[in-house]
Amino acid sequence: MSRVGIITQARMTSTRLPGKVLLPAGGKPMLAHHLERLAAVGAPLIVATTTNSADDPLVEIAGSLDAAVFRGSEHDVLSRYTGAATAANIDVVVRVTSDCPLIDPSLIRRGIDRYLALDDPYAHVSNVIERSYPRGFDFEVFSAEALRDADAHATADADREHVTPYLYANRSGRARLEPIIRDEDASRYRVTLDTHDDLDLLTALIEQHDAAHKDAEGIIAILDRHPALAAINAHVEQKKLDE
Repeated sequence: MSRVGIITQARMTSTRLPGKVLLPAGGKPMLAHHLERLAAVGAPLIVATTTNSADDPLVEIAGSLDAAVFRGSEHDVLSRYTGAATAANIDVVVRVTSDCPLIDPSLIRRGIDRYLALDDPYAHVSNVIERSYPRGFDFEVFSAEALRDADAHATADADREHVTPYLYANRSGRARLEPIIRDEDASRYRVTLDTHDDLDLLTALIEQHDAAHKDAEGIIAILDRHPALAAINAHVEQKKLDE
């Protein structure tokens, strides 16, 4: 049976909002919200951070929540992921990022089930390839074998910093892309943490609307009902891969 593990990347030196994963909402840091929701998936959880001493607080939080830690290169995140997968001895990687404090464990389980049913080491299941969910619920599921292949062959800086472009661009020629698509497009919303306005929205969702205890559909429903809330960060443009 395949051993599935969740690897989330985290670091303190984010450029637009440094230290963002330690910013508080609802009495706990955003990273704690993120890890607690991921723990509900029921799979081994690994925080892939850097060897920089600035990231020591992330290691402490991970340990307090029973998440494993792997430390590697700050900028070659592809090698960091590969090292984390190898150290954890996992066959199937669920990739998420720590700027998603309200990530939905039920949505991730749906992706894992889809991946396992395909029984293909080069399947790539994701709700990112064809975006219909808000940013902030992003996940990808792929094999450790495909990850090692990418690590061995990817040379472009963007491929190595962003981990999966080599996979979903099918540069190996073997990828089988399987999107998870919501019936009604909600990609206009963002519940990810990258700017101060994102922080304001997430804080309001958590502290005023109990979003930490709601799934993706519940959070989307809140944004549907409260256009002024969704407008807080509607103007924010997502960084491009080469930025």
